[in-house]
Amino acid sequence: MKITTQRPDCAVPAVRQNLDWLSKAYSKSSVQHCQPSVWVRLLELPSPYSSDEALLLCQVSADEWLAWVPDHGEVTLNIRQYLQ
Repeated sequence: MKITTQRPDCAVPAVRQNLDWLSKAYSKSSVQHCQPSVWVRLLELPSPYSSDEALLLCQVSADEWLAWVPDHGEVTLNIRQYLQ
């Protein structure tokens, strides 16, 4: 068996994209400081029948909160999944 290390002609060269806007959008300074017992608006519903709001219960990690969603129950939310 012979292994070929040449790239095929159809290969697309990797191009570095400028993603500075993305790092600014999620920088620590722009992240809202949340606290327990605050209602937040969900950007994506955990189920089609659940409410579009959640009550924050406690912080699980730097980016995650345990929350209660009416008509669904407890969920772990990433900070990018809701608006305060």
